[in-house]
Amino acid sequence: MKKTIMYVELKSGFNDNGPAWIGYIAYSKSGQTFYFNGKAFKKGSGISGNYYDLETGEEYWISGVKKNRQDRHWTGSGKVMIDKNCIDEYLRIIGKSNLDERHFEIVSLEPSASSKEFHEVENRKL
Repeated sequence: MKKTIMYVELKSGFNDNGPAWIGYIAYSKSGQTFYFNGKAFKKGSGISGNYYDLETGEEYWISGVKKNRQDRHWTGSGKVMIDKNCIDEYLRIIGKSNLDERHFEIVSLEPSASSKEFHEVENRKL
């Protein structure tokens, strides 16, 4: 599975200040399912998010990281959690040499889940 550094924000139950992360996302061959921090996400058409958690149905905003570091909505607030394993690549993307820890919290995210873990959930009968 190919991995890409992305911005992920929980939208369900929050306006523009939900918990947010920057980390590696793995995605399926079809590109229809993303795996991040032990969760699987499917493309959605929700009110505030563009993906939903396959198990909980919660909506998330998932996008590439912005070079200008404006990943959060302009009305949003709060630190963004960043996976310690992607800091060097993130700094390269934004063209900086160090991380502004006023805006970030360094964390260890779970490895991306595999499609096999979610096969049963994704194919259950409705």
